[in-house]
Amino acid sequence: MTAKIISGTEIRKTILAEIKADVEKMKIKHGKVPGLATILVGKDPGSVSYVTLKVKTALSVGFHEIQDDQPEDIREADLLALIDKYNNDPDIHGILVQLPLPKHIDEKKVINAINPDKDVDAFHPANVGSLMICCDEARFLPCTPAGIQEMIVRSGTPTCGAEVVVVGRSNIVGKPIAMMMAQKSVCANATVTIVHTKTKDLAAHCKHADILIVAAGVPGLVKPEWIKPGATVIDVGVNRVGMNETTGKAILKGDVDFDAAKEIAGKITPVPGGVGPMTIAMLMKNTLRAAQYALGEL
Repeated sequence: MTAKIISGTEIRKTILAEIKADVEKMKIKHGKVPGLATILVGKDPGSVSYVTLKVKTALSVGFHEIQDDQPEDIREADLLALIDKYNNDPDIHGILVQLPLPKHIDEKKVINAINPDKDVDAFHPANVGSLMICCDEARFLPCTPAGIQEMIVRSGTPTCGAEVVVVGRSNIVGKPIAMMMAQKSVCANATVTIVHTKTKDLAAHCKHADILIVAAGVPGLVKPEWIKPGATVIDVGVNRVGMNETTGKAILKGDVDFDAAKEIAGKITPVPGGVGPMTIAMLMKNTLRAAQYALGEL
């Protein structure tokens, strides 16, 4: 039986519609809308494309959006001063500095300079610490892990008592989603195992998973025989494996052998069109939450 496809594209549409409705209510009640400042340093093509999509999405849900483009040779002190300006701007509720930054700028200093109450990427140590203590204590959840959890819940996959295996231990995806799924919460309460490319008998661990979350950055790492029949498989990997000569677009492949895995899994995310579209949607949700906190609604 072929697995049910969990479409991040469709779930994203639903979430953005929910956000837009909440923004309209906020505008009527308070005369304000969420404000997002997006800072782009330099002109890296990938970063420019990604920031453009973030700005477009923010405007589509009714946010006040400022795209602040800075030259690649901006001094670190000037960038920190710019962040401080937005920290003190009451009309800006979320601040996003697009990473990576040029080598002469210390990314940790930049992340730490953002007011945790406006850190909608949820990278600030204060927000990471809140997540570790309890999801209910966290003002913001990191965007990609939050998107993963939304996909699991909205697909109807039971999480309470489920065996969750996370392949990958990055600070951006692997560690936070593992912690989120282990929390005492209606969206979690799972038994979580973190594995990685150095784990002994990786296949055996994966085989036990009711929910398999793969974020290793290795194309085709997870083979179909590693998957428990009927499991929910979330493939976070987006790997460029070539170029389509006809369209000129990159050929993308996930960390899971999708074509074979969908014949064994109960539910599975595609690449592209799976986790990817969810990240920006959750960034918008965090920005809305930041505004709600600022206006005393949360």
